[in-house]
Amino acid sequence: MTPPVNAPANPPKDCRLCPRLAEYRDENAQKQPDWFNGAVPCFGAADAKLLIVGLAPGVTGANRTGRPFTGDWAGDLLYATLAKFGFSNDCYDRHAEDGLALHGCMITNAVRCVPPQNKPVGAEITMCRQFLKARLAAQHNLQAVVCLGRIAHESVLRALDVRLKDAPFAHGARHRLGDIHLYDSYHCSRYNTNTGRLTVEMFEAVFAAIRKDMN
Repeated sequence: MTPPVNAPANPPKDCRLCPRLAEYRDENAQKQPDWFNGAVPCFGAADAKLLIVGLAPGVTGANRTGRPFTGDWAGDLLYATLAKFGFSNDCYDRHAEDGLALHGCMITNAVRCVPPQNKPVGAEITMCRQFLKARLAAQHNLQAVVCLGRIAHESVLRALDVRLKDAPFAHGARHRLGDIHLYDSYHCSRYNTNTGRLTVEMFEAVFAAIRKDMN
């Protein structure tokens, strides 16, 4: 299926563009009918200068709560880091009614629906890119993008029509893409932190650089 043109920045909650993801959402809805179980919208201010792009909702995280990075370990680390560097009001409490507000920041995912085993396939990443492209186009004050992981990095580059070889992924890398600065980090997943691939200090260093560059 070819992605439609002029997509909105957020898909409908019951998006059916990717059959495998829609079926998986349906399975989760049968087991947990009180969960969000839908395409997760962006979170943050439309005039944000910083956009954070993750991989996809976690099944017991954003798929449950309806807010990116909310309800799992990745969110614990991300939101603590955002608070430390002044990008939030430090009210995160693992649910969407905790009073958390972002400051000059918005969060989204390369894929908006939870994938089985946290692994979207290439066709799903491609299909969902229309919403990422629309989000990037809608952020008129955008100065910086943080890509959490290689999939987010490559999807952002493709959304901006940048060749992958012109901005290779590496933790801590920075790339100038026209008026936008792109920053790379390993994804703040429990797997990456448990294995030592990503430490809290490594993650914080990325946001410290952003805060310094944006001042």
